Amino acid sequence: MERPHAILFDVDGTLVETGGAGGESWRRAFRELYDVDADVKLFSEVGETDPAVGRRTFEGLLEREPEPAEMALLMTTRLAHVCAAVADSAGYRVLAGVERTLERLVAGGFLLGLTTGNVEAAAFAKLQRGGLQRFFCFGGYGSDSPDRGELTRIAIRRAEGILGMEIDTCRVLVVGDTPKDVAAAKAAHATSVAVASGRYSQADLRDAGAHYVLATLEEPLPGVTGPAA
Repeated sequence: MERPHAILFDVDGTLVETGGAGGESWRRAFRELYDVDADVKLFSEVGETDPAVGRRTFEGLLEREPEPAEMALLMTTRLAHVCAAVADSAGYRVLAGVERTLERLVAGGFLLGLTTGNVEAAAFAKLQRGGLQRFFCFGGYGSDSPDRGELTRIAIRRAEGILGMEIDTCRVLVVGDTPKDVAAAKAAHATSVAVASGRYSQADLRDAGAHYVLATLEEPLPGVTGPAA
């Protein structure tokens, strides 16, 4: 493919593994607010946005819909616990090839952004421990839309604002580790690059319709040449 105009990365399972810090931050928030034990995995799917995870878990545990003020308090309380949960996590790690790949992409003049179900502050809290936040100046977040395709389109529009040009969406790479990341790329008419660094195999990601499938980010991204190859 041609040189990408922008490259968008998912966070969890693609750039970092937090060792369960995301789920732990939800557990602490629900314990603080409602004195209940919350396992978000029982009520949500991998790749959903933070607001969707919070809402589904609230409904599953408390058997009613949250009021707007309750949803606002839940999201801010959970966010207050994210940094501590990430710092406390013994299983936190930057995934194979990530830092070297990002450094070479930046050196090669590629615009890097995020497309993630995390709200913006949570995404950067997860990246900061690994020193990765410095690579990303824009993105589309779970705080922008509950729809992963729409938040990816939002990220592309923000890239256009930075570059001062209209972007051919086929020349935007969306790099992620789940079928939801692949679906988001398709919805935005972008090129999906699936990385089998999470719970899904290369075969799973091919079956989901990814344009390209990598084992890890130690492998080169499509269309990347020159200093960032």
